[in-house]
Amino acid sequence: MRIGTRSSPMARAQTDQVAELLRKHEPELKVEVVPVTTEADTWQGDLAALGGKGLFTKQIDIMLQRGEVDMAVHCVKDVPGDVPLPEGLIFAAYLPRDDVHDVLLFPEGDARQTLADLPPGASVATSAVRRKAQILCVRPDLNVIRIRGMVGTRVDKLDGKKPMDAKLDAMVLASSGLARIGLSHRARQRFSATEILPAVGAGVLGLQCRRDDHEVAALVERLNDEKTMREVTAERVMLHGLRGHCNSPIAGYCITEPDGQLSLRGMVFSRDGSKFVHSQFWGESRNDPAVLGSRVCAELLRQGARDIIAGIPH
Repeated sequence: MRIGTRSSPMARAQTDQVAELLRKHEPELKVEVVPVTTEADTWQGDLAALGGKGLFTKQIDIMLQRGEVDMAVHCVKDVPGDVPLPEGLIFAAYLPRDDVHDVLLFPEGDARQTLADLPPGASVATSAVRRKAQILCVRPDLNVIRIRGMVGTRVDKLDGKKPMDAKLDAMVLASSGLARIGLSHRARQRFSATEILPAVGAGVLGLQCRRDDHEVAALVERLNDEKTMREVTAERVMLHGLRGHCNSPIAGYCITEPDGQLSLRGMVFSRDGSKFVHSQFWGESRNDPAVLGSRVCAELLRQGARDIIAGIPH
């Protein structure tokens, strides 16, 4: 089994986890990891200028289509929502969802603990327009700086170990990303999903293969978590209806309530966080994830989400 993955330490750790799970079902399985440094991994500027977040997955998808690898491991939040999946490819499984929450970090030795501890004008670094918009919603007096690169490198920049144009006072990262590289202890404030609504597909690894490769698909499907698949389906139907791309401040998070009913919250923000629309629906009697995603999308569009995404002032 040749598994295509990005070459970052976090992506490699995720792929090793998948290989281990596959071997539990097929102990004799030989796994070859095929690491790829994608265009997006080497680009330090704004992803929109390069063509969007899909560049994290595009190169690996082409290798999968050509038969150079048998499956791919993708972070679902990096899979574009405004275009269909590449021809002939399917997500055969989603692993159980990791922690979806975002966390706040401070430089090493800094005693501060929360966003409220930061003075006006303090610099907060983050990679996502979604996070930037939500931080500015509650603290419009902060200076939110876009920063990209591997998680470990970003933390080094916060600590002053790697060069930055400006001194950073704090940083917001995904809790699950920190955990994968053994840096969970650096998190100070953990934002609830109501404080910072997660990205669509946050904390979920999707396992992709060719539709016509029935042998691989059958093995990979054994790792699928049905609950996660339903939640991700609702979120991605909403994202697709909004034509969401990497530069759209869109957040969406579906949970399964204790009674089994799905609940989906969706939000669309202006870049500076000054405007936003919000919608939440439950699955009700049919509890169909696709119907739920469409309902939340329709309500966001009714409230003016398209103009907000397009940056049209009112």
